[in-house]
Amino acid sequence: MLRGFATISFHAADLEAAKAWYTELLGLEPYYQVPGYIEFRVGDYQHELGIIDARYAPAGATDGPTGSITYWHVDDLRAALDRLFALGAKEHQPIRQHGEGFVTASVVDPFGNVLGVMFNQHYLDVLAK
Repeated sequence: MLRGFATISFHAADLEAAKAWYTELLGLEPYYQVPGYIEFRVGDYQHELGIIDARYAPAGATDGPTGSITYWHVDDLRAALDRLFALGAKEHQPIRQHGEGFVTASVVDPFGNVLGVMFNQHYLDVLAK
């Protein structure tokens, strides 16, 4: 039934500031923009990262960092965290080893969204095939 995620959506009260922050972080401009929404294509499989104006968020959705965490594979976890911190993200969960080849951490972006980063050997193995 589930074949892979199509879009991850975050909310931001200041959509223009979020656009600038994620453009700096990702090193690319959004590929899609309409009033109240922007979207980036990210990574090896061009997954979609959408940022929605917080005015359209469900009640309570932006009251603090909550919900599930989506982890994005990174080749160098420490360097990814250093870059996120340099851009103003705050630690949510510190670096944690989950077994051989699986290391995670997460941050809260300046807009209150939780962004997970992970070194994931399985991701690399699948990509190599």
